[in-house]
Amino acid sequence: MSIRVPKADLPIELRENMIKQLGAVPEPVEVLWNHPELAAANQEFTAKVSTWAAADASLKTFAHMAVAAQVGCGWCLDVNYFLALNQNLDLTKASQVPRWRQADVFSPLERDVMEYAEAMTTTPSTVTDELSKRLLERLGPAALVELTVFIGFANMAARCNTAHGITSQGYSDACEIPLAPQSGRMPA
Repeated sequence: MSIRVPKADLPIELRENMIKQLGAVPEPVEVLWNHPELAAANQEFTAKVSTWAAADASLKTFAHMAVAAQVGCGWCLDVNYFLALNQNLDLTKASQVPRWRQADVFSPLERDVMEYAEAMTTTPSTVTDELSKRLLERLGPAALVELTVFIGFANMAARCNTAHGITSQGYSDACEIPLAPQSGRMPA
């Protein structure tokens, strides 16, 4: 698969900051920059999302990776595994998210979060009252609302990336543990 929308030239300062921060300019940013106002709004919202702290960072990362695995967004899996390394999350767990149902490393709460992410990602949504109740009891209202919006954001990012033909950019190559093969579908 190749990128379906050409990469746009970013302002030099933005390009340099991203290279300093991530080692490379994320391809989704280059593609979105074809519409600078939209790209700036997306960056602002992405930055804001990363400041939310009612839900645990590892739960949100695993949820985003579960969405990415289900939708088939190799870029999201790649960058979230890299972010897990930089957030000092459990890389063994992060590496197993694409096959979380078969892996025995996850807590019951982590499993419920990934099930919730998949249920929100399915069209139509398959979120159940029972699953929502379990999460509400363990996380509380603020964290559940945050997690839900975060998963919605993950769906937007993953679906936009796959529609644009954006695949893995090699961020996870810096991690010590390879990402597990997926049990679901994933584009080459």
